Amino acid sequence: MHRKHWEDCLSIIKSNINSQSFITWFKPIKPKCYKDKTLTLIVPNKFFYEWLENHYLELLNDVIIKVLGKNGKIEYEISNIKRNKKEEKIDKKEILDTKQKRVFNNLNENYRFNSFISGKCNSVAKTAGKRISENPGNNPFNPLMVYGGVGLGKTHLIQSIGNKISKKLKSSVYYVTSEKFANQFIDSLKENRLKDLIHFYVNVDCLIIDDIQFFKGKEKTQEVFFHIFNQLNLKNKQIILAADKSPAQLNGLEKRLVSRFKSGLTVELEKPDYKTRLNILEHKIEKENIKIDSEIIEYIAFQVDTNIRELEGVLVSLLAHSTITKDEISIELTKSIISKIVKDTNREIDIKYIQEIVSKYFHISIEEMKDKARKKEIVIARQVAMYFSKDFTNNSLKSIGFHFGGRDHSTVIHAVQSVNDMIDTDNFFKKSIEEINRRILIG
Repeated sequence: MHRKHWEDCLSIIKSNINSQSFITWFKPIKPKCYKDKTLTLIVPNKFFYEWLENHYLELLNDVIIKVLGKNGKIEYEISNIKRNKKEEKIDKKEILDTKQKRVFNNLNENYRFNSFISGKCNSVAKTAGKRISENPGNNPFNPLMVYGGVGLGKTHLIQSIGNKISKKLKSSVYYVTSEKFANQFIDSLKENRLKDLIHFYVNVDCLIIDDIQFFKGKEKTQEVFFHIFNQLNLKNKQIILAADKSPAQLNGLEKRLVSRFKSGLTVELEKPDYKTRLNILEHKIEKENIKIDSEIIEYIAFQVDTNIRELEGVLVSLLAHSTITKDEISIELTKSIISKIVKDTNREIDIKYIQEIVSKYFHISIEEMKDKARKKEIVIARQVAMYFSKDFTNNSLKSIGFHFGGRDHSTVIHAVQSVNDMIDTDNFFKKSIEEINRRILIG
């Protein structure tokens, strides 16, 4: 039964992420047992578990609910360590409990100051965060606004502040994404519980909201949040915000709200320099008591200069691969992993871009690819472009089909399967796919 449940989960997961991510992070997982609505999964190591928790938690929660029902849970087993993970969600019980000063903080306990490696790129933000955690609300950094690109540690930092406040001062801390806040607002309107929702938020001691840029265009949500913000501010409660851009660049948000964001401290997290990247890797390796040659660590730190998320992703992938295959972690393996994970961040890989690459390779036009022509060379080119569109983008099967002359999702499924079959049986075709993959990545 546990194998069948996990296979059903994998089927859904596979359609929601690219193939490389699926192979790296989900193929190695083994189902152990299923009991009392709980599916126990075995993962290779702690790094692996942490990566799943930090990057695929919401996806796994959604999948488990679809397969096992609303009471379904996942239990991870790592070298005799068991972890029960099910995202706590705000509901009627939580709101009622809040009236009695019980708040489920939704914080990730792995995010701590001692694991947040500082350098020139983030030292100001970390120092401010520590000051806030010592005296939340009554400090010159309220609100704290942290901004920066993807994977630079914003979530890690703001949750580190929350964890220290919660542990040291026993204060009620609540972490929420802007998307989840918006959904809570909509649900409260439907259920006529808006007053309860507002009561919940204005009674926390520290409110942490992530990705506030997604408030864009949600006027009613912004209005409610503005009210909550003012109430907390009047009570000298700590407010911590994170976004991908500075307040001045947050288009689509009310001016009065942006003005509130600017009233405290605004700090930027920048891309980590080589020394900081090296320190991050060394800390991670030392923490887990793993042996990797210094030459390899330095190579990773030098090559992966985009963000911390990709830096850690390369390390976790290396460990996962080594654990599964029993291969030694070598420079060659490291280069291979880096080439698969680190992509050109200056170029967005979308369906149009893939069509351009594939059409040039097969010497046909994009119009021919979208047309109803049944010539073998055009059909193959179309199938290859669909294959890579599913692999590299987050578009649904229906959306991919739409970009290829309005074809339905079954055509896309057939195309992907056809390409996979040809890769398995035709070595020349396999090399062609590898070359197209390379061209897509390097531009």
